[in-house]
Amino acid sequence: MTKDVNKRIGKVKRAIVVSSIINITLVIIKIVVGILGQSKALIADGIHSFSDLITDAIALIGNNMSKKPADSKHPYGHGKSEYLTSLFIGIFIILLGIFLINEMINGKITKPNLFVIIVILFTIVAKLILSRFMIIKGTKYENNILIASGKESVADVYSSIIVLISSVAMQFISEYQWLKYSDKVASVIIGVLIIKIGFNIVKENASMMLGEQVVDEKYLDEIRKIILNNEYIIAINELIILKYGPYFKLISEVSMKKDLTLLEAHDKIDEIEDKLREYDGKIGYITIHMCPYLEEENS
Repeated sequence: MTKDVNKRIGKVKRAIVVSSIINITLVIIKIVVGILGQSKALIADGIHSFSDLITDAIALIGNNMSKKPADSKHPYGHGKSEYLTSLFIGIFIILLGIFLINEMINGKITKPNLFVIIVILFTIVAKLILSRFMIIKGTKYENNILIASGKESVADVYSSIIVLISSVAMQFISEYQWLKYSDKVASVIIGVLIIKIGFNIVKENASMMLGEQVVDEKYLDEIRKIILNNEYIIAINELIILKYGPYFKLISEVSMKKDLTLLEAHDKIDEIEDKLREYDGKIGYITIHMCPYLEEENS
């Protein structure tokens, strides 16, 4: 694995640690204020926020597994463990959405004081900032674990919004009896959205597990230029670049001049591989099959 990939994995780990620290702080704030403000809903939301710590723990495990070098059983490394970890996070979010719907429909809501509502607003803003941070970092480092964790933080925001709506509505329950149903309706809507987020994460990473190709034509054109920028390469017969966790696996077949010796052809392929890795450190594994260019077959 290249130094660039190792450096990127290190930055991913730091982002996950930052997320964990913020989530621990929010869990403590919600539970303590919920107890002091006699708000069962906020206590429950604090327990729900604890789920983010679980996903962060899973994310750290997955990130460390991705960093493990190749071995006899895994010749291409452990990059796909990132997708497996994200699959678990996606399934967790789906179950969380189902649980949230059930709890909010059947659970009891206590009337909170104004301070509790202010704390809920603060935690919502904090989680939105954290979610944005994780998704930006995940996109920058092309890491599905960070992106999935960021989306899970959005799911936590939804549950806090449900608590906020129900808490505000309960302030007017004596005047408008029908407001007691507002949190139940909102919980079903938000629960469905949470399940949808989890489903999308599962769908995306299941595709990655099966082997998803890089389809960015601009990127592929640059790769083709590097390969063809060799006087002995006549044509590229096949080019496949697979996403493999934090790095790529490049597979190609090229036609070379037939008058080269095997050793000369091998050396030229090595030169091309070095240039490809120099162009993009994410290209961790390269397999280039060479075949002689026969004019009669291509006339």
